[in-house]
Amino acid sequence: MIEVAGVTIASFAAGCLNAIAGGGGLVTLPILLTVFPRAPAATLFGTNKACMVLGTVWAAHAYTRRVALPWQRLLVAGFAAFAGGSLGAVALTFTSSDWLRKALPVVLAIVFIQTLLQPRLGEIHAPPHTPRGQAVRAAAIAGGLGLYDGFFGPGTGSFLIFFLVKWLGYDFLHASAAAKVLNAATNLGALVVLAPTGNIWWRLAVPMVVANVAGSLLGTHLTLRHGAGFVRIVFLAVVACLILKTGWDAYLS
Repeated sequence: MIEVAGVTIASFAAGCLNAIAGGGGLVTLPILLTVFPRAPAATLFGTNKACMVLGTVWAAHAYTRRVALPWQRLLVAGFAAFAGGSLGAVALTFTSSDWLRKALPVVLAIVFIQTLLQPRLGEIHAPPHTPRGQAVRAAAIAGGLGLYDGFFGPGTGSFLIFFLVKWLGYDFLHASAAAKVLNAATNLGALVVLAPTGNIWWRLAVPMVVANVAGSLLGTHLTLRHGAGFVRIVFLAVVACLILKTGWDAYLS
């Protein structure tokens, strides 16, 4: 019971964080790995996905009631995200991710530095591309990060926000809203592969889901109240923590 209570509290915090700037897996997955050190990695990964997906869907729904999104372009990107998540989960079952663990903190550091050195990045929502160009770029971002999310996962929501801001010209508020839609698709893609193989502990996932949705409600409320500047600050904090955590795991643990 103590273990369930601990991961449930972590799931609430992860839902709040994920709804604002991504990176919820930074909270839940390490705790699951610590509390259940002998459990198969795929099972903990699947349980974490089951927990995060409903919170992400709920946050996406809340955002889309207040933030106008280009649904025709996002629909194409959503299919790419789902396909990428499924393929990544298949790869997870038979491929080592050690090389990715080494590369991740370096990539995150590049994202952090670029965002920090461009203080006006993501301040104004002004996509410069044609609708078709937006659709192609959004699909490329979603498909690539879907593959990453299904295979490994940490920081997917934050990566989605960064690339939507950097490559599509979104502000941080619109990027956060769109990222929830795409992240929900990547999670669903991974679950389609992992659930039938028994890689989800439903007795643990159910209370985590409830807590995650509650956290998502709080995070969405804070984001819609405080806007793009607030998301940028939280985004930088999340990426900084991801750099420290993934760097420790890859090179010092």
